[in-house]
Amino acid sequence: MDNQIVKPSILPGFMELLPSDQILFNKMLDTIRSNYEKYGFIPIDTPVIEKSEILLAKGGGETEKQIYRFNKGDSDLSLRFDLTVPLARYVSQHFSDLNFPFRRYQIGKVFRGERNQKGRFREFYQCDIDIIGNGKLSIINDAEIPTIIYSTFKGLGFDSFTIHINNRKILNGFYDALNIENKIDVLRTVDKLDKIGFEIVKEELVKLEIAGEAIDRILYFIKIDGSNEEILKQLLELNIQNAMFLEGLDELTKVVHYIDCFEVPSKNYKIDLKVARGLDYYTGTIYETTLDDYPKIGSVCSGGRYDNLAQYYTNQKLPGVGISIGLTRLFYQLREANIISSIGSSLTQILIVPLDTDIDYSIKLASALRAKNIITEVYFEVTKTVKKLNYSDKLGIPYVIFVGTEEIATNVFTLKDMKSGEQLKLSLNEILVKVGE
Repeated sequence: MDNQIVKPSILPGFMELLPSDQILFNKMLDTIRSNYEKYGFIPIDTPVIEKSEILLAKGGGETEKQIYRFNKGDSDLSLRFDLTVPLARYVSQHFSDLNFPFRRYQIGKVFRGERNQKGRFREFYQCDIDIIGNGKLSIINDAEIPTIIYSTFKGLGFDSFTIHINNRKILNGFYDALNIENKIDVLRTVDKLDKIGFEIVKEELVKLEIAGEAIDRILYFIKIDGSNEEILKQLLELNIQNAMFLEGLDELTKVVHYIDCFEVPSKNYKIDLKVARGLDYYTGTIYETTLDDYPKIGSVCSGGRYDNLAQYYTNQKLPGVGISIGLTRLFYQLREANIISSIGSSLTQILIVPLDTDIDYSIKLASALRAKNIITEVYFEVTKTVKKLNYSDKLGIPYVIFVGTEEIATNVFTLKDMKSGEQLKLSLNEILVKVGE
């Protein structure tokens, strides 16, 4: 009986890359990791599967609808949907073994049963950093976060990007001062300003039964613009005597001061009073990062300050501040927009091509090159030389070394530059210099 062939395929909403794209993806991931580590963040790794009671401690809502949940024996299990809830569990569980402030980074896959649509993923990498305090956490940490965003996106090759900064206390205090009870609805409406424009926002606010005078003040508030210093001055001139508003304004003023101390260029960060993310989570500073030349991509890195990371798992008060880069979505969008492109399907720097059947010498030569940190591959298959060169060309391997009887006798090798076609007779040391240029 013939074997039944199953058509190879993957589920929608999952990303699988060919080698050339995977190499590019890994380079982006390594850049993010190295920048996180440069600022003293410590790696942790938590299980992909957690107890459902841990992930759902906060309660249902959208999270419960999107979570991948299953039973194995008597265990009620779920795939993690972000890296923040596992962090909360981790810090609570290992509290006595950790040093605070606890600066951690985690890069890993998370899973969400999202509705299938282009550019949305059910399995994706998140790259998170968080600074967790024990009882309190200095506002200077809020200013250091944009420094890390700046360093990371510069490392990824971007110059024109803006880190948008706001403070939830300013927003909450402002709307409290206007005696607006349905703040969440108003904030969600204002958050759509860039998409729908002022007039539609005004109409939406009227539908929410906001008084005319309050609408005028809201529209004036979200139009406040200028340099960071000018925005802070205009906020002060609003003369709002709400304690939360004034606390937020004081925090934002300090954050801007310290960001300048960290020497983040003024063109790369800006106070933006329209940013209102994490309505039920963030309590202070909030961040959203956009690429100036590609606004349609939306936020590429976001986060903020929260009062209590782990209130569902411990009585310890653990304030924190952090950000997340959704790397899978970012990579997909950058590639779709042709902002990034693959640079080859191999990491190999040199392909050694034996010209006769005695390959012992080629193997030893490869070992010598690898000992000098040159990524080296030997072509073992018996075939025509032109096919071996074609293999190198298709993979984008930059150099080929030919090893024949003459090379073995003299220890002088023919090095072919696959890009220029140039062939040189070089010793091993000369090859190391040439490839390292």
